[in-house]
Amino acid sequence: MAMNVMVRKAQQGFTLIELMIVVAIIGILAAVAIPQYQDYVTRTKLSKAATAVDPIKTAVAMYAQENAGVPAAALSWTSLGLTAPTVTAANSSASGITMQANGGIQLTLAGVGTGYDTSTVTFAPTVNSTNVSWTVTCSYTHANMTKIFGC
Repeated sequence: MAMNVMVRKAQQGFTLIELMIVVAIIGILAAVAIPQYQDYVTRTKLSKAATAVDPIKTAVAMYAQENAGVPAAALSWTSLGLTAPTVTAANSSASGITMQANGGIQLTLAGVGTGYDTSTVTFAPTVNSTNVSWTVTCSYTHANMTKIFGC
């Protein structure tokens, strides 16, 4: 008696449906990941700009404590014991840092992204007998600005 033997052929590759499912999953992941990554890059650039102001804030606070306050006119870099900050390609999160009246510091952003570039962040000191606190004002309102600068 002859046996009918069915030989199963092994599957070769993926079906079209399986490939379409994989492409859809990759598309969904990319739709979520790309905006999150761009937001992360923006916050990193803003943090870099905020860090550039920290030594200046410290110098203003030291000046205020040593001189019982800050003058009404803008402080000079030399009166703070600092050299004027230079903006280079490596430090492109800010296009300028300037001193304002009453010990204020104004940071102008650049190279961060649309809406952020050319916006300013102003730090105004409040000096009392025991400490110096800072009020921050931003010319551009965005959640990332609030997270990083507190304005």
